Amino acid sequence: MIEKMKMVHVVSSASHKQEMLEGLRNLGILHLAEKKSASRETSERFTSLSRTSMALTDYITDKKASAPVLSDEEFEEMYNGVLAALERKTALTQAKGAAVSEIERIQEWGEFSPEELKQLNKEGFDLHFYRLGKNEYQAAVSDENVKLIRLASVDKMDTVAVLGKLPATISATEFNLPEKSLSELQEEIKACDKGVEECEEVLKKASVYTSSFEAQMLKAQNAENFSAASATAENDEDFVWLSGYIPEADLDKFKAAAAENQWAWAVEDVADDDEQIPTKVRYNKISGLIKPVFDILGILPGYREQDISLFFFLFFTLFFAMIIGDAGYGCLILIGTIALRVKMKKMNNVIFLLFVLSIATIIWGAVTGTWFGMEKAMQVPFLKAMVIPGFANYPEYFNVTATAQQNNIMKFSFTIGAIQMALGSLLAIKKKLANKDLSWVSDLGWVIAIISMYLLALYLVIGEKIPIMPVFGGVGVAFILVVVFGGMSPDKTFAQGLKSGVADAFTVFLNTISCFGNVMSYIRLFAVGMAGLAISQSFNGIAAGFKGPLVIMGIVVVIIGHALNIIMCFLSVVVHGVRLNVLEFSGQVGLEWTGIAYEPFKENEKIQK
Repeated sequence: MIEKMKMVHVVSSASHKQEMLEGLRNLGILHLAEKKSASRETSERFTSLSRTSMALTDYITDKKASAPVLSDEEFEEMYNGVLAALERKTALTQAKGAAVSEIERIQEWGEFSPEELKQLNKEGFDLHFYRLGKNEYQAAVSDENVKLIRLASVDKMDTVAVLGKLPATISATEFNLPEKSLSELQEEIKACDKGVEECEEVLKKASVYTSSFEAQMLKAQNAENFSAASATAENDEDFVWLSGYIPEADLDKFKAAAAENQWAWAVEDVADDDEQIPTKVRYNKISGLIKPVFDILGILPGYREQDISLFFFLFFTLFFAMIIGDAGYGCLILIGTIALRVKMKKMNNVIFLLFVLSIATIIWGAVTGTWFGMEKAMQVPFLKAMVIPGFANYPEYFNVTATAQQNNIMKFSFTIGAIQMALGSLLAIKKKLANKDLSWVSDLGWVIAIISMYLLALYLVIGEKIPIMPVFGGVGVAFILVVVFGGMSPDKTFAQGLKSGVADAFTVFLNTISCFGNVMSYIRLFAVGMAGLAISQSFNGIAAGFKGPLVIMGIVVVIIGHALNIIMCFLSVVVHGVRLNVLEFSGQVGLEWTGIAYEPFKENEKIQK
């Protein structure tokens, strides 16, 4: 259920701004209507801590090693040392890189002292060094104004030392003298390496203070939130005030805090045109299991939209089971979930959801007779007894034809799709009736259209004997209802709504065709499940071909093959199972997932991502 929100305005004296903000933070229920940026100092503090903590992960030598949380003073001393070490290491790495590049540039010229050359220059010997081609060298030698000394070749080119500069008429590449000799540069590299080792030693010692960094990052994030709230609060010479949203259920708690802190306040209903109202969903024990999926997908219903979490969970569980489709895989997921539960030593929604999904997969795999894609599983009486013959993936064991079995699964997929989409339209009708919105009749038209398209799918795909004329009649009735009532709304007259609906007639026509496609799209539950079975059977067949000493290779093939198949099945759940809920079902409900998360101003107990 989406909780009803109220707009609240809180006022205090300007001199008590700090106390008001601290009181609201301790209360922890006010979602700021407008939130400005925090001060640069507090934002940079968190960013710097986060970046530094991430950098230290590269220096962790023992992941199990940990150190007690440092006090603020101790942490700052350690932290400043880490920053200095990181900065010094960066400088040393750059200096080493420059020295290496300089060595590569001058090493062909051999060992010499740049200082001695500079001294000669001061004494009047203006020496310049060049590389020349053969012809240019002859030209320089022939020029009586050029005083040169031939040196050892560099890069197979003639090299000379010239007193003064060569004439511009002679093409040559001048060698720029380095600041340091080869030996000095090599010593510099050694010094840089030693300095880097010293820095890394400091960073390794600091890497054990992960808990301290997390504690300081949490403090920095809370300080950033407080700074943002402070910047958001408006004030004049006498008063300071803040506005925000509070769940209606928490109003009494807010009023008690206002009385205790001597705040002035006002409460009003949220405006009809307010698009910034946050969404707070109150989950029950069952619907709350789907919250981890919502969090991963980053979806949230809008404040004025419907909460479909319970139905999303139920259909998602069924889709997951049908797409994975193998009881053996379900057993592996269940074992992994049990191991995760033991490791974490506590139950949460993620683990509970995995338990439900794995058990649902085992049940679906059992009724279809699918255990790691092995046909021989049907030779086990216990496993065979759990199979529903019409759904059996090995129908020959139950005197059922393969065509009949496939038609049964496809019909079941279409039926689930029609039920889900019709349910979406019924939920839309329920909401519109409560709002006295006459366009609910158009959603009734969509229910008729869905049922008609469902029957048409059975007729065309499975070949069921269905009177086709009533089906087309239902599509026609549905089309008329959607056109006539689709444009209605509480703020329009009947004539205005009719005009708006007729104007969208062509769009309704296209959507009616699309409705058939939406019903047909549920065949993916059958197709993806069959594809997974075919892949597992293929790997089993390949492995069965290895005999004698090569049986080990067969085992490897089976393990790798089924592991890849499980991964692909999970990807299919995301691509297909989630899509059917987020698009087809949500579209019928009229849900666009436009929600703004309810994030009250409070002191967080863990870092918010």
